This record gives sequence, structure tokens and C-alpha cells, in this order.
Amino acid sequence: MKEIIIDEEFRLLLPILDETTFRLLEENILEYGCRDPLILWNGILIDGYNRYKICNHHQLPFTTVDMEFDSREEVLIWIISNQISRRNLTPIQLSHFRGLHYLAERKIQGKNNQYIQESGSERGQNAHFPPTAKYLSEQYRVSGRTIRRDAELATAVKAIGNISYAAKEKILSGQVQIGRNRLRELSNSSDEEIEAIATQIENNEYENRPSDSSTSDQESEIPKAMLPEIKQLNQMVKEFAVDFQAALIRLGNGKSAELKVVLRSYIEQLEDLYKRM
Repeated sequence: MKEIIIDEEFRLLLPILDETTFRLLEENILEYGCRDPLILWNGILIDGYNRYKICNHHQLPFTTVDMEFDSREEVLIWIISNQISRRNLTPIQLSHFRGLHYLAERKIQGKNNQYIQESGSERGQNAHFPPTAKYLSEQYRVSGRTIRRDAELATAVKAIGNISYAAKEKILSGQVQIGRNRLRELSNSSDEEIEAIATQIENNEYENRPSDSSTSDQESEIPKAMLPEIKQLNQMVKEFAVDFQAALIRLGNGKSAELKVVLRSYIEQLEDLYKRM
């Protein structure tokens, strides 16, 4: 069986399957075999972690496909694009992905800009690299401000993960309730505070601050089974207000189409949430 390298940073980009979904996948593979190949980059597994885990456990054969990328950042962007196209992500997972994408793009641009400067062609760099936040805001249909705020969140999650993978996993899987605003604040916190938060989360000792939660006095009257959807809806409304206002400001520049994009994105999110309620 081909040796596979597991990269923890890449692995944690993938949402954890719930027990029922994992068992269904396992039963399918046991009956029909692993029909989809695992995707590798320099021997590192970048797609198919659950399939690999099942095949490895049951000693089942699998096939692999090797892909070529110039850097880890390009791999990360590929994984993010894959996950966003495949899954219904929670708000914090989506913010994390957008933020990581932004940071990876900036790092790639920084390397290319350094090459351009060393080769004496600095004048052409702006033509090749439009502002990252603007480019990604158009791709994800949110405001540039949201993209930059997502980058702060991703920075904090990465810092927490450097202290404790378990804490990072709990944040992204929703096992711990820590607000996105709180995570953004932590992007500028000291190493000591990051370490303290990571330790609390890992040991299940973290307690929400009032600003961490989107709950209200009326929340106690809402059935507990509905709370995740209500919280998600509340956060969606807040983010929509920011993006909608940004689109309205741009109307004066003849970009009314952007308003329709924001509205359509919001409608699609509402429809998806409606189906899951």
C-alpha cells in the first residue's frame, strides 16, 4: 500500500463527518470499494482523508492521483475551493476559509512581487495583482471589509492551532461556542492570551463572554433544537447589513449590479437555511 503523508494543517481544513455520515461512507466502501482516487501533492494527502482512514483501517486497496502545485499556498487555495463547492459550511467555517484564502493569496503575491523587484520589473506588478480583498469579495460575493475581517479570524484560529490542534478542531467543528468577533479580537492579542484561550478550549474550560454569543433574552423560549439555525440566521442578517450598505454606497458609481449580487447571495443562504430547518 502506497505510503501517504498526513499534513495536519491541510487535514484540519476538512469539516469532520458526523458519525452517521462516516458510517454510511464506510458501508459504501466496504460494499463497492474505494472508487474515487485519493489526491496527493508530493506524497501529501490533500483530498480523501475519510476514504483513506476507512481503507487503511480495513486494509482495502485504493488508487491515487498526483497533482502539481508550486507552493503550499496554492494547495491550500485548491482545498478551500474544493470544500466550499462541496459542502454546506457553518458561518465560522466559511469565514475561516475566506480568511485563509485571502492570506494565501497575499503570500503568493508577496513572493511574486519579490521576484519582480529582484528582476527589475516592479512597474508591472499592479497590473498582474489586483487588490486581493476586492478580487475575493467578487468571488465570494461579500464586501472587501468582510474578507479582511475573515483574515483576522483565520489569523487567530491559526495562532490557537499552533498552541493546540485540539482547540482549533473544536472551534471549527462547533464543539466550543466562541464568537467570530472574539476570534477577530484575538488576532491582535499577546502570545500569553492566545495560549490561555487555547488551553481553556482544549480543556473544555472556555466560557463565552456576552459579546461571543448572538443569544438574547428571548432565546430561552426557542426550542433548543432550533438554536443553531436561529444563531446562524442572526449572524447572516448582521453580515448582510454590512454588505448591503457597502453595495448601496457604490450605487453612486453606477455599480447597481453589485446590489443584486449581494441580494442574490443572501437569498441563496436563506433558502439553504430554510431547507435545513
